[in-house]
Amino acid sequence: MAMLIPNNALGRRSLGGGGQKPGDRPAPNPESTRSVVLARHGLVATSQPLASAAGLQVLMEGGNAIDAAVTAAAVLSVVEPTMNGIGGDLFAIVLDGKTGMTTGLNASGRSGYAATPAEFARRKLTRIPYRGPLAVSVPGVVDGWARLLERYGTISLARALRPAIGYARDGYAVSEIIAHQWQEVESVLARDPAAAETFLPGGHAPATGQVFANPRLAATLERIASEGPDAFYRGAIAKAIVDDLQRRGGLLTMRDFAEHHSDWVEPLSTTYRGYQVLELPPNTQGIAALEMLNILEGYDVKALGHNTAPYLHLLVEAKRIAFADRDAYVADPDFVPPAALQMMLSKDYAVARRKEISMDRAAPEYAPGKPGGGTAPASGPGDSDLPRRSLGEGGWPPPMGDTVYLTAADGQGNAISLIESLFETFGAGIVAGDTGIALQNRGTLFTLEDGHPNQIAPHKRPFHTLVPAMVLKDGKPWLSFGVMGGDMQPQGHVQVLLNLIDFGMNIQEAGEAARFRHLASGVALESAISPEARFGLAERGHRLVDVIGGFGGFQGILIDPRTGVLMGGSDPRKDGLAIGY
Repeated sequence: MAMLIPNNALGRRSLGGGGQKPGDRPAPNPESTRSVVLARHGLVATSQPLASAAGLQVLMEGGNAIDAAVTAAAVLSVVEPTMNGIGGDLFAIVLDGKTGMTTGLNASGRSGYAATPAEFARRKLTRIPYRGPLAVSVPGVVDGWARLLERYGTISLARALRPAIGYARDGYAVSEIIAHQWQEVESVLARDPAAAETFLPGGHAPATGQVFANPRLAATLERIASEGPDAFYRGAIAKAIVDDLQRRGGLLTMRDFAEHHSDWVEPLSTTYRGYQVLELPPNTQGIAALEMLNILEGYDVKALGHNTAPYLHLLVEAKRIAFADRDAYVADPDFVPPAALQMMLSKDYAVARRKEISMDRAAPEYAPGKPGGGTAPASGPGDSDLPRRSLGEGGWPPPMGDTVYLTAADGQGNAISLIESLFETFGAGIVAGDTGIALQNRGTLFTLEDGHPNQIAPHKRPFHTLVPAMVLKDGKPWLSFGVMGGDMQPQGHVQVLLNLIDFGMNIQEAGEAARFRHLASGVALESAISPEARFGLAERGHRLVDVIGGFGGFQGILIDPRTGVLMGGSDPRKDGLAIGY
């Protein structure tokens, strides 16, 4: 679903919009929306100002970056319900200031034990429904918050939830872009009585500036604050969700909730021009960004010129190769062949794939690589918006990505890169009973294709789009960032990193610069990208498609290695704010 929202490509010149000489750094935008935010003691950047303010308050009261991030994330679950909530999933990368070590958290949920291919065949389904009870997997957010605070925090979960509870109970003024997103899915919410009662006051989505409250969600959050995460996974909240789903014909049970757990994981990494880029391993798609960087490292991308036709063509082709591998292999980590991951991270493999790229013509298709050498039979051109999903007339709608990303850092060297999502706008389109919780539809990302690593199975994690990222330089923290938006995320990570590393942009410029997004249907370009670049892409065989919005939402914190000053950037494509002290 294309989100009809304002972005930096509409009505203003964009950083990196074309017209400069090859190799030049794009001039600062004369109509720049904001400057870099500078702070020494703590900084938080989120997609909604109320969340950023709540995180900043925690920092100013002596909390650390992880405390601030969980507090901000909880507020986002209330004030940006279109994109995320406690019915969704969470991933994070944490940098521990005491040890200098980085750790990843996979707080994504799993399918029900009853979710078998045979069960879907019995229901005469050839694909997992896009919305509704069969698309719901166990939500992981609440356990993720608890695990982050338990291991790295200094405040209680009850303290972290306090601002969110207040906004849910007393109401908040709905911000502009969120109001647009909400209005786009009125018809989806109207189909479910509980969703309509919760999220359509007076029968309509709230308008910009309208005060909205969710008292049922406030009561749910208050129960979690007083009883801890067990209330959500083993207590009254779990029972309310399960009872509701069972009435609708869903597959989740109390056992599925009770056995949920998050996992601490080791981030994957590669180097790009001396910078160590960290992403999370499957079931996320972060490895696709690393493979793209490995391929691009062999080119002088600066010499091509920022957002010129040769530059954009090269990035699109690298994306198509990486996504062919992603579509073939990324799934629940227990089902991914280790050799496939080693292949995708290999610099030698990148050299081999680089030889397939013509700078003059887009390839008809790219096959996935085959561990041990060669390529596997092509299952498609590596262009899919999500693995094994059909698009087009009457097909599955191309997801533009409905996610929140935030990052926080403090003066003690702690930093966190955190991302949450319901997947589609308001997830499965259903609200569980009287909990006020919109449930995610991550289960729709499974495939029913026999033998595929991402084939649905009991108690299994689906392929996931969510990818937080960090970058180290000379072993020291340099950047914590993310670009939300479904398949846009690896593409956005790479574009932001090239803006910073190859073109020398600052953190705000790097996130604001005009972007491309490659879809199954073609290449979408923000309007600030030059006519010459568009013509050059078309000449190389790329189909150009029009998409308004859907180019992701960036937040980032860059740490000056000389002074330790925190530098924050926040994307004007969202309602967000970077703020510090």
